[in-house]
Parts: sequence; structure tokens; C-alpha cells
Amino acid sequence: MKNCAIYLYFFVVLLSTACGQSVDKNIKSPVKPLVSEELVVSGLQNPWGFDFLPDNSILVTEKSGKLFLVKNGKKTEVSGLPEIKVQGQGGLLDVTVHPKFSQNNFIYISFASPEGEGRGANTAIVRAKLEGYALTDKKVLYKASPNTGKGQHFGSRIIFDKEGYLYFSVGDRGNRDENPQDITRDCGKIYRLHDDGSIPKDNPFINEVNAKKAIWSYGHRNPQGLTINPFTNEIWEHEHGPRGGDELNIIEKGKNYGWPVITYGINYSGTSITDETSRPGMEQPIHYWVPSIAPSGMAFITSDKYPGWKGNLLVGSLAFQYLERLELEKGTTVSYREKVLDGIGRVRSVKQGPDGFIYVEVEGKGIYKLLPK
Repeated sequence: MKNCAIYLYFFVVLLSTACGQSVDKNIKSPVKPLVSEELVVSGLQNPWGFDFLPDNSILVTEKSGKLFLVKNGKKTEVSGLPEIKVQGQGGLLDVTVHPKFSQNNFIYISFASPEGEGRGANTAIVRAKLEGYALTDKKVLYKASPNTGKGQHFGSRIIFDKEGYLYFSVGDRGNRDENPQDITRDCGKIYRLHDDGSIPKDNPFINEVNAKKAIWSYGHRNPQGLTINPFTNEIWEHEHGPRGGDELNIIEKGKNYGWPVITYGINYSGTSITDETSRPGMEQPIHYWVPSIAPSGMAFITSDKYPGWKGNLLVGSLAFQYLERLELEKGTTVSYREKVLDGIGRVRSVKQGPDGFIYVEVEGKGIYKLLPK
């Protein structure tokens, strides 16, 4: 079963190629590379998330259920993880360091948890203290329910905004007909909590009967990109569409992002999901990808390290195995797209480090530091 997700991925890629939808003529390849890459963390098989500690060491997750702390290139496994179920696309997923880590030692992880109602697993968020190379004082902040044996769409990105609120994503868990449009059900949502797991009193559905009070937005498929736009403080998100229709969205309080009522994608078989791409009361993406690039990880460039790139957005592509650079006109319109590190492998995550350099996590390889040429 653990290889099912890999087989499905290659099936979809082959199907897209056979149907003539795997060529994207809107993305450019530079005449000569603008950056080179330096491997700074090696020996990773299925890395999913990473984040930096104040001393510039790096926390890295492996989907198989291992958390590593990397200091000066040396990788040491961290003990004390909760029970993790490796199921399809699920396992140990994202990791995020508390903005005030130097004061409280808190980190946050997302993972597929078998705890709770039903068989299988669903996405959970846990806070823990990092003490040396061990996790202590673990606290479950949120556990999506019910569990399901399906192996897809765990979502799982975690971020903090400037005010210290915690946001995280949970995919529709393969149940598009019930979960995303129903605010009384988990899954297919972006959630918002205080850093201790309590629910903010100004959350949009706090007074709705039977609603999941932690929901911030809904109508999502499988969000694997979540970041704060440092220039506007907006929440930016991207999510996997089906065949075509990957979306880039600006997430707003209480808004409905449409899945599966509206979409620019189709079923993997080539049949239609819906004939609607818009509907009143449902948000439009600021950009969508056809064909699907299978986006994962996302970061804005605020550094001056890369001439001409400040303000650009970086998005990883699992399907086409490159890092994508997007230039934005007037802050929200994608005016130019370019391949960076074309063919490097399945890019799972990307972040700008405390040193201003871009770090890119690639499956089967590790974490690369981008060096401007």
C-alpha cells in the first residue's frame, strides 16, 4: 500500500502525456541558469517539510516518520514523536518553529494520526517543546475527524501570521462530495488557532451552530502551499487540482474557494467534474495551472541576494520536477513564469532562510541552497 501514491502519480503523468496535456507553453526556461545549487542536507528519501531554528540549524521531516535536527551539516534524529500512521500521501508532514522559539522552545508538526473516530488516519497538529534532540510536553492542538482509510489529500502546511495566529491546511481526504463545502465537517479547509490551540473568538464560524469553529476558509481540495505575503500580510495558498486546475489563492476570512462546485480541472479519466468555473459567493484563484504542475511549498523572496527577484514568488513542482519563479504585476497578477532548477527532482518545499538565501527541499536528495550567479 505504501507505493500506491507513487503508482498513482506516474499513472496521472502518463495519462496527461498520452492526452497531450503535459506541455506548458506559458512557462519559460532561462537561456542560462541564473542560480547554482549547493547540497547542504543530504541523504533524505521522502522529505516533506523543514524550518529554521534561531541558531540557523534546520528541522527536517521525513514522511516515513522521522524528524531530524541538522547542525553544521550533521543530521541527528529527534526522539519523542507521537504515533504516526504512514498511509498513502500521509505520514510525518510539515514542521514549523514558533516565532518566539528562543523564549519557549515550541515547534509544531502536522502528521497522519490514527487517534480518534474511525479506521485509518486524518491530519493532526501537535505542539511540542524541543529539548536538545527530544520532543517533550506534547499537546494535540487539532485532530481532523473522522479517520478514513483513503490515502490522499492530507494538506498539512503550517504557518504563523504577523499577529501570532496559527494557520494550517487539511485536504478533502478524498471525499470531495461531502467535506469541502460543509462547515460542520473537517477536511478541505484552512484553520486558524491561537498558538496554544484555543480558538480565536473572531473566527468566522464561531457562532454557527454545529460548525467546526476553527475553520478560517473552506472549499479547498489539497492545499500544500501556505505562506504569508510579507509585503501585504495576506495569506497566500496553493492547492492541487485534479487533472489541471491547480490554484493560487489569497485566503480571506470565511470565504468559500469553490471546490468541487467550481474548478478549472477535470477528472483523471478525462471526464468533467463540473461545467462551472465561477459562481457568485465563491472565490476565483488569482492564478491557475493547466496542465497541473502538482504544486508543493511556496515562498516569497524578500532578500536582495538575487538580482531582480525581490518580490517574486517561488513554487515547487512535483510533477515536472522544477522550482517555478513567478513575477507578480500589481501584487496579484502573474505576469511571468520561469523554470528554476529544471529537472532537479520532485520539489516538496521551499523557504527563504534567515541568511536571505533560498533553500529547496527535493525528494530523494535533500535540501539545496541557491547561490546567485
